[in-house]
Amino acid sequence: MRVNADLHIHSPYSMAVSRFMKPEQLLASCVNKGIDVLGTGDALQPDWQKCWQLYMENNDGVIIVPQCEIEDKKRVHHLVLAEDFAQFDQLRDLMAGKCKSFETSGRPHVYLNGEEIAAFAHEVGAMIGPAHAFTPWTALYAYFDSVPACYGNEKIDFLELGLSADSSYGEAIPDLCDVPFLTNSDAHSPNPDKLGREFNRIRIRHRRAKDVLNAIKKTDIEMNVGFFPEEGKYNRTACTRCFTQYNMDQAVQYRWRCPSDGGIIKKGVFDRSGELSKGGTSCPRPPYIHALPLGQIIQSVVGASSPYTKKCDAIYQSLINAFNNEIAVLLDVPVHEILVINPKVAEVISAFRSGTLNLNSGGGGKYGTFSIR
Repeated sequence: MRVNADLHIHSPYSMAVSRFMKPEQLLASCVNKGIDVLGTGDALQPDWQKCWQLYMENNDGVIIVPQCEIEDKKRVHHLVLAEDFAQFDQLRDLMAGKCKSFETSGRPHVYLNGEEIAAFAHEVGAMIGPAHAFTPWTALYAYFDSVPACYGNEKIDFLELGLSADSSYGEAIPDLCDVPFLTNSDAHSPNPDKLGREFNRIRIRHRRAKDVLNAIKKTDIEMNVGFFPEEGKYNRTACTRCFTQYNMDQAVQYRWRCPSDGGIIKKGVFDRSGELSKGGTSCPRPPYIHALPLGQIIQSVVGASSPYTKKCDAIYQSLINAFNNEIAVLLDVPVHEILVINPKVAEVISAFRSGTLNLNSGGGGKYGTFSIR
């Protein structure tokens, strides 16, 4: 069977996360969104584990995969997936004495390097890979030029691309050829423009967390779905204060300081990927499907200040009522059927499916934008 999986979210125990990130609200959002498999987020946090216990069986048919994100001593973030919470209890015990925040932080800072954390994760039977690997902050390629430079002799089980990259950004990097790519939301809110904004369509035999992990190991990933990379807020090299974009020669010339306001010029994912891919040969990858959150589409056609206005919500609900869930609307329902419900929304969906959107790239911490050609 084919399922849609979002395997990276957070809980209210992490910083800047909505207080509405509760299991019951997350599961309801999964049903509306069309997410069949959900990572729990923050599985090392004992109280968050307890929150999930009632929902491991009573879960509206959503497969729950215990998951957490860890920050290492170099500030690199790692995504860990496991079959059950007991493995995270074991992992926490192995890292005891190397972390002061297991009880207080959903995304703990651990005084170990990537190789040591990966070794512990593998010891308990979990899977591990770099989170949002191309992001210029707290990510693998922000600090290292290769996987072994971070993980040493430990292999990674997958690599999460992040919102500012698609498969094309990593397919020619030599040490990633045999590494599955994941696309996840990293959601801090259960709202449908955040949860499932990136996801993986995978093939599994049984509706169990174990089968989801096995599908990743066997690379039974049929497609990755996510943002146009240009929409990501770190896609292009840009000033982190005024967001003016620069090419690499200019950034070097200005010594990575914006000549307009003195802000830091942050190297974008597009340029970083180009550096890492030089001389590499592209390896085959599953299709990467670019999509926009339905709420964002509705906001743009209505001209609203937010996707959460009453007018936007009414249009959103009419589409969900007609076609069951958001992912079906974005990827699967014929455009002529969407046209009956809302012609303007149908026009945008037709444009991104056919690749005829105008994209204004983001950078320096500012998201990119789109318009119809």
